[in-house]
Amino acid sequence: MTTLRYSLILNGKKAGIPEIRTAVYALRDKGYDLAVKVTWEGADMQRLIKESIIAGADRIIIGGGDGSLNEAVTALIHLQSDYSLPEIAALPLGTANDFATACQIPTTITEALNFAITGDSFPIDLISANDRHFINIAAAGFGAQVTAETPVELKDFLGGGAYTLTGLAKAIGFKPYEGSITTEKGRFEGNIVVGAMCNGRQAGGGQVLAPTAKINDGLMDVTLLKGFTPIDLPQVIEEIKTSNTNGEFCFHFQSKWLEIDFPLALPLNLDGEPYHCEQVRFEVKPNAIKFVLPKNSPLI
Repeated sequence: MTTLRYSLILNGKKAGIPEIRTAVYALRDKGYDLAVKVTWEGADMQRLIKESIIAGADRIIIGGGDGSLNEAVTALIHLQSDYSLPEIAALPLGTANDFATACQIPTTITEALNFAITGDSFPIDLISANDRHFINIAAAGFGAQVTAETPVELKDFLGGGAYTLTGLAKAIGFKPYEGSITTEKGRFEGNIVVGAMCNGRQAGGGQVLAPTAKINDGLMDVTLLKGFTPIDLPQVIEEIKTSNTNGEFCFHFQSKWLEIDFPLALPLNLDGEPYHCEQVRFEVKPNAIKFVLPKNSPLI
């Protein structure tokens, strides 16, 4: 039997699920050293991760959704100067579980927890946003405000581009955000309606923003959408569907870093968690953590 130590940190809202308790007891009966901790409020994640590291945990399993993973990776990076970082695994318990789903991590509780214990880990990238970090996707502009308001009919019509145009019906009357965006490829000044900085592939409950993104390539996949009028809509849709292109309204590209500077704070979320700042530098942190993934995961 393995001598590794495991720590399961559960989102407090999910801790009462009976199947989790059953799966934990079954793993302990098999001889696995598995401690369980539960978050109660915002500051708990960093404290519990630190406690787990001090207690000698070799692998920490995060039981929650994309937001819990976001809290965990941010906490880990803040602790890396003082501690050797453990491996991270996911027990998907969120509403969408976009990161885990795209990675093809099991999503049923018992299967996912067994995989989190027995699976292999791989080095993956994170992306920093000033002093914060995210593992999946940062959405900027109106997409960060109305992530759940796209009509089903519109999603069906747009296919994989639906989340990039989340709330499109509103966007046509939306005033674009004015500012500048700088990358290693140059500087853009003008307006944007939405932007997506992607480490993973999907967000918003399964909407694919970066269909070819990898989480260990040292690059972020970026989509930017300029303001448009109703008459431009067919062209906008076509440009969104065409990957790796610079259109009149939509731009797809890869970059190691990106800076945004807007006079008014651009609505922004990191893995679905709100973040408010006028100036943000996004930068890929290659091989930042080791994450438990299927060997055939399409994201590596």
